[in-house]
Amino acid sequence: MGYDIERFVGYVNEGLLCCICQGVLEDPLQAPCEHAFCTSCIHGWLEYHRNCPEDRQALSKSMLRPLYRYMRNDLNRLQLHCRNGERGCKMICSLESVEQHERECAYGWISCTNTGCPVPSEQLHLSGHLSACEHLSGECPKGYVCTVLILLHNGITELRSELKLLRSEKIDRIEEAMYEVASRLDSQKRHLAQKESLLQNKIVELKSQVSQMMSSVQSLIAANTQFLQELEQAKVEKQKLMELLKSLQDCSLTAADGNEKPTSFHSLTQLESVRKKTQEGDNHLKKVLPSAST
Repeated sequence: MGYDIERFVGYVNEGLLCCICQGVLEDPLQAPCEHAFCTSCIHGWLEYHRNCPEDRQALSKSMLRPLYRYMRNDLNRLQLHCRNGERGCKMICSLESVEQHERECAYGWISCTNTGCPVPSEQLHLSGHLSACEHLSGECPKGYVCTVLILLHNGITELRSELKLLRSEKIDRIEEAMYEVASRLDSQKRHLAQKESLLQNKIVELKSQVSQMMSSVQSLIAANTQFLQELEQAKVEKQKLMELLKSLQDCSLTAADGNEKPTSFHSLTQLESVRKKTQEGDNHLKKVLPSAST
């Protein structure tokens, strides 16, 4: 039979409820179809049936398995009130530790330690009962020694119970904190990996752009070098042409003054050669100078 859902603090997931008694799972077992039941509930059902009470699939005791680990962890972390709450116990503990607490709870019923006494008593009031119990052993007529020992035992038991409960709660909090830190670290790692990938892509893109720019700069340098060479060659050709033109002018002035005889065939040949060179120089300048200007 499952735990009464009214004892629990906060919301209880429906997956943690027994499909038969509708209480919170106690000593749970799971069918292959993943429906969960209290052990006593499903064993009682299978005494008269051979199927799952939820979906009617074939089921036997040998097919039952323990609850999934994550579901058991969720179940053990549920918080509930002690069953002795109506008698004054205010303890709220995890389902995992409630059984131990209730065994040691000061408000729980306990049988009298005196032989033959049928009167049950709360552990909290056991010492008072023992001091006045009619079945008190003759070895301790006033019951003082027994009372002191029981009080010490109850005090130590209660302290142990509280210590275990605090330890369990501390461990749960530490595990939750560690899970949260691990989750954040994992998120940060994924974020950094995305950033790194973007930066790598950007670096590759920048390297490609720099390579293209270097290629363009080298092309410009080569074009500039060629331009300077052509310009220097044009200057040399221009100087030669200027000298030829000057020599032609000198020849013309001499012929006009009549101081010399008409030019010989050699002179005419020389002038024709100069004219050709002049024309070739002009053509070369026309080719070089426009390319230089571009």
